[in-house]
Amino acid sequence: MSLVTRITTLASRIGLEVKTKIDASHPGVAKAWVCFGYVGSQIVIRAAHNVASVTRTAAGRYRVNFASAMPDDGYCWTALARSSVNTGTQRIAVVRASTDQKTTDHVDISCATTLSSFADSTEINLTVFR
Repeated sequence: MSLVTRITTLASRIGLEVKTKIDASHPGVAKAWVCFGYVGSQIVIRAAHNVASVTRTAAGRYRVNFASAMPDDGYCWTALARSSVNTGTQRIAVVRASTDQKTTDHVDISCATTLSSFADSTEINLTVFR
């Protein structure tokens, strides 16, 4: 048996093992994600998984509605925002106001400048794990 054949066989066996260990229920697999932005006075969703819609509730404030509800509100989310300009004020998507909600059906996220004022972004990427 040649080295190439042995490596191919080993890679195939590893693939089969991983396939049986990791599926959609694994906690390391994102339960929802979305790439969206506020462009031309409207929300544009570029790609998504388990996200029904995104609505803009105010400047820099968004509600992400899940297509399938989370089992509880104990999920974790992380987000990044692209700056709307090449120089000057950056955008961050880690700000949550005290009035923002995190429910089984949706999560409210905010995009703000480094000076803590809410501001829109042309690209926000959100990932939800549970």
